[in-house]
Amino acid sequence: MHEILLNIESKQVRYAHLKNGQLDDLVVERKRERQLTGNIYKGRVTNILHNIQSAFIDINEGENGFIHISDIIENTKKFEEIFDMDFDLDYDIKGTNHKKEQNLDIQQVMKPDQSVLVQVVKEPIGSKGARLTSNVSIAGRYLVLLPNSSHRGVSRKIEDRNAREKLKKLIRSFEMPKDMGLICRTSSAIATPEMIIAEAHELLSEWETVMQKFQKSNEPILLYEESDIIKRAVITAIDKRYERLLVDDYAVFQTCKRLHSNYASEHPLRIEYYRDKIPMFERFNIEKEIERTLRRKLWLPSGGYLFFDRTEAMHTVDVNSGRSHGSKTDVEESLVRINLEAAEEIARQLRLRNIGGLIICDFIDMRLRKNQRRVLDRLKDCMKDDSAKCTILGMSEFGLVEMTRQRNRGSLMQTIFSNCPYCSGMGLVKTHESVSIEIERALKKIINCQQQFALKLVVHPQLDHYLNNIDKPYLRKVADEMNAHIEFASDENMHINDYHFYTSTNNKKIEI
Repeated sequence: MHEILLNIESKQVRYAHLKNGQLDDLVVERKRERQLTGNIYKGRVTNILHNIQSAFIDINEGENGFIHISDIIENTKKFEEIFDMDFDLDYDIKGTNHKKEQNLDIQQVMKPDQSVLVQVVKEPIGSKGARLTSNVSIAGRYLVLLPNSSHRGVSRKIEDRNAREKLKKLIRSFEMPKDMGLICRTSSAIATPEMIIAEAHELLSEWETVMQKFQKSNEPILLYEESDIIKRAVITAIDKRYERLLVDDYAVFQTCKRLHSNYASEHPLRIEYYRDKIPMFERFNIEKEIERTLRRKLWLPSGGYLFFDRTEAMHTVDVNSGRSHGSKTDVEESLVRINLEAAEEIARQLRLRNIGGLIICDFIDMRLRKNQRRVLDRLKDCMKDDSAKCTILGMSEFGLVEMTRQRNRGSLMQTIFSNCPYCSGMGLVKTHESVSIEIERALKKIINCQQQFALKLVVHPQLDHYLNNIDKPYLRKVADEMNAHIEFASDENMHINDYHFYTSTNNKKIEI
């Protein structure tokens, strides 16, 4: 059974996809960080970077967006990535794209302060602005309108040859400006010609509205906003034939009913309003699952565990046997079973955590190549349902699997957490001994360089306890030998690694 749960709160909306009662996908969308992918803007060029053939563009969304020369030249691959589909186009343009890209300079197509029409293809993450393209497209449920491209084609994911040919004939016969194109999405296979034609007219009307707003505005402005998470949830439930959509906010429940009424004949989706007093995500154990997902160490039912870590360049997932009790007679098969279980959980956790970019999975070493292939095939099978585009390479002799996953928004960790102001994200603090060594060094410096001889040292109570047992007599001795006097005090409001020196005569803090 597949169902979607929508939890509506004042500052965020949470989307949970449950597969047979288990959390299979999670989207957390903060209202102050609404999704920008698919939005179309009138932007203003602020800076040209000739050395990397790129430009920064103000779209009035905080950080300036970023556009590369390859995002300006017509590029079918960009559309394939955005809509997660392979296009079967009327002709091949790969050669012409490459030739154009080699000969064109960014300064030939963009100038500072120039107004441009751009679309967001990748969310801003951290201090990085949104990735932009001038290959604008407007997506409907069945069609994608390409206003500045004449391509007409059908998604290769529609495997029925007869259905593909009918759709090709239909969109070729549709009258529209010659420089515009249409692509049939996967869901168009179940639509009637009338529904497809009606949507084509809607998309053309939407494009005319975009151009009118562009011409009227003198400043960077949002011209077209992609569907919000509520509409996407309804459409996803219909397209994938889910059984139920459960909502815990009555106004949003009514909105979902209204959106579904346009497609009610396609799929009898049950849209229900959650009325129980127990919070919905708590009732379905989603809160516990989210809490588990936020941990670095995650236990598997077999007793093995996964360890997730992140560096500047990549994410790593380490598979360990942990406390599992496998067969003593066939150790290899026991390790394979742990790896197979880990492959399934890794695929699920990548979705829940929304980890993107380069990912390295370190499986437990297996001697036989056939077992390595079993684990790799299981990982690939489990990743097929992922809405983000993934590329998985082979397994190395050391059991390492390299893969990439499309980064379409910030990860769950980036959404929920910020770096610790004390350790700056390292997750570590100095030992008491290390801080004691620093204190001794600072004491000598203050007496010798600043000529301060009446001192008071204030530290955290835990550090004060450590100094009591070991270092206070020595620090007093050091001060006495330098003709100085030192007193000690503690403050529980201080950070455990901090220490401050004061003059004991007027209690003024000494800057080190």
